Amino acid sequence: MDKKFALGKQNLILISIGVIIVVIGFILMTGAPSEESAYNPDIFSFRRIVLGPGISLFGFLFVIFGILKKDKHD
Repeated sequence: MDKKFALGKQNLILISIGVIIVVIGFILMTGAPSEESAYNPDIFSFRRIVLGPGISLFGFLFVIFGILKKDKHD
């Protein structure tokens, strides 16, 4: 009996790459918070407001692409 899975090896590799990209985006969004005693202007930095979310969004789209990609053999 030959079992056929819904996602092939290439799909799983693409999904894994997408998840890694999402994690990188979330890491870029981390940083020190502002406290009541001291204001931290870094919470509005380009890296935390634009770059991190943009990379995470790209990673989520890449995961969707990895799920929807069809094999050439089918």
